[in-house]
Amino acid sequence: MIVFRDPAEVPSGFGPSVVAIGKFDGVHSGHRAVIDRARVAAAEADARVVAVTFDRNPLSFLRPELCPEPLVSLAQKLGLLAGEGVDATLVLRFDAALAGLSPREFVEHVLVDALGVVRVLVGDDFRFGKGGAGDPAVLAELGSEFGFRTDVVGDVQGGGRRVSSTWVREMLAAGDVAGAARLLGRPHAVQGEVVHGLKRGRELGFPTANLETETDGFVPADGVYAGWLRDEGWPDSHGGTHAVTRYPAAISVGTNPTFDDVPVRQVEAYVLDETDLNLYGRSVEVQFVARVRGMVAFKGVDALIAQMKDDVTEVRRLLQ
Repeated sequence: MIVFRDPAEVPSGFGPSVVAIGKFDGVHSGHRAVIDRARVAAAEADARVVAVTFDRNPLSFLRPELCPEPLVSLAQKLGLLAGEGVDATLVLRFDAALAGLSPREFVEHVLVDALGVVRVLVGDDFRFGKGGAGDPAVLAELGSEFGFRTDVVGDVQGGGRRVSSTWVREMLAAGDVAGAARLLGRPHAVQGEVVHGLKRGRELGFPTANLETETDGFVPADGVYAGWLRDEGWPDSHGGTHAVTRYPAAISVGTNPTFDDVPVRQVEAYVLDETDLNLYGRSVEVQFVARVRGMVAFKGVDALIAQMKDDVTEVRRLLQ
């Protein structure tokens, strides 16, 4: 997938393109419905599929006090969009200049001049242009003038509620990673570099890969989870890259309340049956499949080890 960071980077004659516009936070099933429609439209028009998104949630600039924590980092979002078959993504920097564009200026500068758009797909809550003056009806009017078609993709519903990034975030904050996965269409994941910790897990017989504090992706509620650790691979001595490997894992999120010696929340993963796996300094992805239990403080090391053994047994069952 090609990534452009500014409309000026798009080469002349890049179009025709079918464009899906949105924040795409989490790239959940509602977002994928828009992208799926875009892929079909692009095949009909012999055009490229292009996602137009932003380097941050626009609320972080317009109303930072109302801006929620993102579900995924920009790098994660780009990877997910590439996985959905998008040919190119234009990442717009949301700043005063972009926020000040009128709907017409946005359409002309971004969609028409840069991307050679022939069709645009948006959700029915889509707003654009200075002060949110543009909506799908305005986009359709401008499309008639500039020669592109506008399609509004209806909401994806689940359990009587609209699938949204807000709903996914609520589920993760409650520890319901299985419910979040149903809305996302895949397990939720965080990414980060494996760093040295206190090595307490190794002392207890359960060595863990500790992720750096500033991970990519929304960290779910404190607790123990069943999931997977995905090693992103690393360069070998021959100029190639070792293959990506996925390991079953028992994942802990929290501050280690039994010992009370971890000042900030951390994500750590015990790879089942791997006691000598060295992942230090490597980038890994931790995928959350199901919650095993909440985080509690135990009265002594023996009680903690007994519970950890039970946790591993339950993780094996859940991942079968």
